[in-house]
This record gives sequence, structure tokens and C-alpha cells, in this order.
Amino acid sequence: MAADTYEAKRAGSGMAAKGRVTIREVAERAGVSVATVSRVLSGNYPVPPATRTRVLRAARALDYVANAHARALVGGGRKMVAVVLRQVTSPFYAQVAEGVEAEAAGRGWLCLVGTTGGDPERELEFVQLMREEGARLVILVGGVVEDDAYRERVTHYAQALDAAGARLVLCGRPAPGPDIPALVVEFDNEAGAHAITGHLLSAGHRRIVFLGGLPGNTALDARVAGYRAALAQHGLPPEAEHVVDCGLGRAAGHRAMAELLRDGAGFTAVFAGDDMVAAGALRAIAEAGLRVPDDISVVGYNDIPLAEDFNPPLTTVRTPAEELGRAAVRIALRDPEHAAGAHHLLGTHIVVRDSVAAPRGH
Repeated sequence: MAADTYEAKRAGSGMAAKGRVTIREVAERAGVSVATVSRVLSGNYPVPPATRTRVLRAARALDYVANAHARALVGGGRKMVAVVLRQVTSPFYAQVAEGVEAEAAGRGWLCLVGTTGGDPERELEFVQLMREEGARLVILVGGVVEDDAYRERVTHYAQALDAAGARLVLCGRPAPGPDIPALVVEFDNEAGAHAITGHLLSAGHRRIVFLGGLPGNTALDARVAGYRAALAQHGLPPEAEHVVDCGLGRAAGHRAMAELLRDGAGFTAVFAGDDMVAAGALRAIAEAGLRVPDDISVVGYNDIPLAEDFNPPLTTVRTPAEELGRAAVRIALRDPEHAAGAHHLLGTHIVVRDSVAAPRGH
């Protein structure tokens, strides 16, 4: 990063006399090379935390400012929050974004929303753009496949934003490690799944299908774990587990449910991975000439606004989607120095409606 792309704002008579500060002066004060300073300020390369701290301290001491994101180093930057979602057509993602926007607007901040379609490259481009534009918070929303590529990518995001004086917030997805400068805000997927499975078991069901698995996805893996734990707690053997890895969405739920009914799997209840999967399952059950809950009980997850309008109204797990977005902003801005590395877990609860009944003959 060339030295002539930087400018210094001088405050006070002592600093005003010297005028322009160069990247070389920052390097000399920090005791590192010019290249290292450039890497720290750009955020495009991994730098040891101690070195990054030393460079940022020197930049602040010299009042050294580099375009939009460097202004954040000295306490400037725009009052802007960016929220990055897989899609906005999902009711859950839309509610999270609404929470982020409401909390930001209440504080006089702007909120920008970007979608990725699940493409890591698009996510990277959006995070880089927001860092360059001086966003103070960048919030990534939704479950992911937690592999080495994810851990490396998010570590890079967190360090790059931290170098620019900004903060990364992970909503419903894990941090790559405890030393990464990122705030995690999520809800307890496993506990919610355990509770809703227990609700079916208490109604007398023993042959319960989990519909909507997606191996490697952090949110769905936690829900499957809660489902399995509840079955085991009620004394059911491992063979009682039946997980259908069809992914999420109404179309996926409809297709997988129709296949199960054609195969005659012999189940009495369905735990759908989310409410849209449940919507597809309900349609397939109706098309097969069966009724919910008389023939098959169905439960979902998330409690999207339409869940109470399903036929029948859906028993589901209410996740605090809007509060998840609000909390991401509120916690990050309340104590920015201590937000890095913090983990906040929000609770869930069951909403009982009309889609569960005791199995026939029970």
C-alpha cells in the first residue's frame, strides 16, 4: 500500500507544524517494516496480534489516517452496520435483518443488507467492501459448514476488520477460535430441539423422523444432536433415530416427505428442521390423503410469522430471530473493547398449537 495514499490530520499546534505523516514514520515508531504497517492497515494479510497492536498504537499516536477505514483507527468512521445474509426471502433471515436495522436506527446508525446465496466469495467481497467503506460493525448471519476453509475465512475477516477499528459479529454461527476478535451471538439450537422432541415423546410418539438434516451445518447439526439426546434420554435405542438429510426449504421438505410416505417408513411424527420444511411436509401429507395431527404429528423450528396460519397451526420452537439481530448490535456497541471473543447465548421455547396429537391407538 503506497505511502502517498495516506494523509494525516493534525490536532494542536505541536502536530500541526509537522504536517504530513508518512507510513515510514508509523513503521519507525512501531519498530517494524513499512510492508508490515501496510499489511496491518490494509487487513489483507495475517499479522501476529502483538505486531498488529503495536502498529495500530503507533498509528493512533501519530494521528495517521488512511481513507475511510483508517479514519476508524482514530475514532472516526461512519455510523454504519452491515448485515450479511444467505437470502432475504427466508422469514428467519428477514427477521434477523429487521432486528439489526431497528436497533441501528434507534441509535442513529445506518444499516446495509447484503445477500450471498451461500457463496463464500461473494461474502468475502461484501466484507471487504464494508471494511473499505468504514462500517463499524459487520454482522454475518446463519449456520455454516464449519470446516478449515470457514475457520480460515472468518479469522481473516475478524483480523481485517479489527485492524480497521471495526468489529465482526457472528449471528448463529461459531467463532473459529477463542482468540479471534469476533463477538458471537446465537440461540441454543440443541436445547430447543431437545425440548420439541421431548414434547412429541410426551405425547406418546416413539417413531419420530427428523426431516431437514444438512451434515456439517452448525445450526442443523445442533438440532439433530438435541433430537438424538431426547430419544436417548427417554430410553429409545439408537435404531429409533431416523434423520433425513434433505436440507432446508419448503420444496426440500415436500420432496422428502413425499418419498417417506411412498416408502411406508412407519413413523408417527415428524420434526422438521425449520418451519419451511414443515410447510412442505404438511403439503405432502395432505396430498397423500392423510391428516395432521390425526394420522401424523408435525413440529417445526423458528416460529416464523406464518407458522400460526399453517393448516393446522404449527407447534414449533420459537427462536428469538429479531432479538438476535438487536442483540448483535446492542452488545457490540455497548462494550466494544470487551465484545471481542465474547459469546452470548439466547434461549428458545416451544409454542404449542394444533399439529401434535397422540399416535393412533395410544
